[in-house]
Amino acid sequence: MKAARAVPVLMYHHVSPAPGLVTVSPDTFAGHMGWLARAGYTTLGTQQFASFLAGEAVPDKSVLITFDDGYLDNWVYAHPVLARHGQRAVLFTVSGWVGDGPARPHAGDGGPLPATPDHRACKAAIGEGRADEVIVRASEVAAMRAAGTFEFHSHTHSHTRWDKQCADPAEKRARLAEDLATSRANFAARLGGASDQLCWPQGYFDDDYLAVAREAGFRHLYTTVPGANLPGQDREHIHRLVVKDKPASWLASRLWLYRQPTLARLYTALKRR
Repeated sequence: MKAARAVPVLMYHHVSPAPGLVTVSPDTFAGHMGWLARAGYTTLGTQQFASFLAGEAVPDKSVLITFDDGYLDNWVYAHPVLARHGQRAVLFTVSGWVGDGPARPHAGDGGPLPATPDHRACKAAIGEGRADEVIVRASEVAAMRAAGTFEFHSHTHSHTRWDKQCADPAEKRARLAEDLATSRANFAARLGGASDQLCWPQGYFDDDYLAVAREAGFRHLYTTVPGANLPGQDREHIHRLVVKDKPASWLASRLWLYRQPTLARLYTALKRR
C-alpha cells in the first residue's frame, strides 16, 4: 500500500437546495461523493485520522470529511448520499441544539421531505428557540451512527464565543469549561458517547481555550485554518479546507494540492499574503 504523506480534511456545513452561505447543493454533494468513490479515495474515521497524525500509515488517497453544527439537511440530503456510496463523515454537533422526537424523512426514503432553510434562516430559528426545526434530532443521530454514515463529536454545547461574552479572562475560562463539560455529559447521555475530538465554533481559539479543552479531556482540536495535515503534526491545530458549491473537478484539484505537503505549504502561504 502506498501511504499518504498528507491527509486533507474537508469542511462542509449545509447540503441543501436552499442556496446561500456555507451551502452546497444536493447535486453538488452527490457529485463530490461520487467522484471520491470513482477516484479511489478512502474516507477515514477520526480514529484512523488520529492514528495517521500519530505516525501510522493510511492509504495514499485518504480524506476526512467533516460537517459543522448539525443541521437537519445533513440528515435529509447528505446521509443518503454517503450511504449510497459506502462513505462516512464526521458531524461536529452543538449538543445543546439537538432535540428529541421521531426521525424525519430523508431523501433516500422517496417521500415528502422536511424544509431545510438556508443558513441565515437556520441561525434565526436557533436564536428564536426553534432549533428543532433546523437541527438534527437524537433519533436521527442514532440512525446515522447505526448506518455508519456519520460519527458525532463535540462542537461545544452552546456554540458561544466566550471570549466575546466575558471581559474577565477567569470568567471566560470558567464559562468555557462549563460549556465543554456540559457537551461531554450530553454526548455521554444522549448522543452515543463523548470523545477527545472537538471543533471550535467559528474556528476561534486562544491559549485559554486550548488549556481548558485539554483539562476537559479533548486531544484533537479542529480549526478553520487551511493547510496540509501531516504525520507528527500538532493535533491541537488540525487544518481544514472549506468546500464550495463547485463541481467535482474543483474538489479534485484541491485534494490533489493538499495531499502534496510542499505545494500545500507554498499555496497556503501565498493565499495569506
